[in-house]
Amino acid sequence: METKRNKPELLAPAGDMERLRMAVLYGADAVYLAGTDFGMRAFAGNFSPEDLRSAVDFAHAHGVRVHCTVNTMPRNDEADRLPPHLELLEDAGVDAVILADLGAFQLAGRYAPHVRRHVSTQAGVTNYLAAQAWHDLGASRVILARELSLEEIRTIREKTAPSLELEAFVHGAMCVSYSGRCLLSNYMTGRDSSRGACAQPCRYHYALMEEKRPGEFFPIEEDGQGSYIMNSRDMCMVDHLEDLLFLDSLKIEGRAKSAYYAAIVTGAYRHGLDAAAAGLPPDPVWREEVERVSHRPYSTGFFYGQPGQYYEHSRYIREWQVAAVVTDCDGAGNAALSLRNKFRAGDALEVVGPGLRPFSMTAPEMTDGDGLPLLEPRTPRMVFHMKLPRPVPPWSVVRRAVSLSPRQADGTEENAL
Repeated sequence: METKRNKPELLAPAGDMERLRMAVLYGADAVYLAGTDFGMRAFAGNFSPEDLRSAVDFAHAHGVRVHCTVNTMPRNDEADRLPPHLELLEDAGVDAVILADLGAFQLAGRYAPHVRRHVSTQAGVTNYLAAQAWHDLGASRVILARELSLEEIRTIREKTAPSLELEAFVHGAMCVSYSGRCLLSNYMTGRDSSRGACAQPCRYHYALMEEKRPGEFFPIEEDGQGSYIMNSRDMCMVDHLEDLLFLDSLKIEGRAKSAYYAAIVTGAYRHGLDAAAAGLPPDPVWREEVERVSHRPYSTGFFYGQPGQYYEHSRYIREWQVAAVVTDCDGAGNAALSLRNKFRAGDALEVVGPGLRPFSMTAPEMTDGDGLPLLEPRTPRMVFHMKLPRPVPPWSVVRRAVSLSPRQADGTEENAL
């Protein structure tokens, strides 16, 4: 009889309530988010105290756990705000808090005693001694540094207590600096990466200027396209989930990315992880799904060795655009949708949804909210009606292939739902 395989938790990003909803409905076992303070993504939507309680209620109603980041390194003038913030998380029913600062870690044990403590990747845990030390102090989980190879992670697993959970990032942006500890953004723009406000200057296109020739710029070239001397590719491990089943949690990066990203990437990893845990080969359709979100060229990070630099450009690959989101659909495929980007009857579309394998269709003639014929819905967020080839669940996404302008190097998302 075959031994039962371990199935790690799938942990998805939730930058705001819409992104949380998509991550939950598309298959996350847990989500991670932040309140309005002490989080490492200052420009994500984040959650007010009232929103945080609603988020926990929604997630728990769907059997999904909530992890909250408190992983900045607080300054003296912020320390007094930590106890009430931690008490808020306890009261809201958060399942785990993600911490990097030792003082904040100890306060969490005191002011949020029923919340599990996870050690952030910002702590830079790269060996079994540090991992076990955090466990001895009360950590239930360590989120490993992204610079580790698979072999190093296996060694940490072998040399730490079985009761210590190990979490690793498996998808999303990689930082050119060591576990995200970088001063470049702070120096150049005044936005501190260690406090969640990185401007990503490592992905800018640089030129050389000689001291006595101000204003005269010389290109730095690897080839005719120029050189991005600190650039990094995105991580993608969806093809290698079989190798990661010994871990306790697999984490998707992207709290500052769109709800569409949260949905599609979570769904792809949900199907891939279920197949790997069942001993089944991966379905190529889910590998194709991660190509349908905005991303930089993919690599496997440090899991199988040094990933190397990527010198061609820092732009995102954006070949698909959200056209509409299904708000309701009956058993015959008659759907109500909310418009996100213009399209018209006759356009080639794809539909994907919670638990739904993607399928193609041609846009038919539609009707507006009054039942009048409609060839091209134009008003953002307008509700219209369209016949789909089959019934789909609410929050399914209708998208189309489209050539979009190159992305900027600041990492902002333009393809929000």
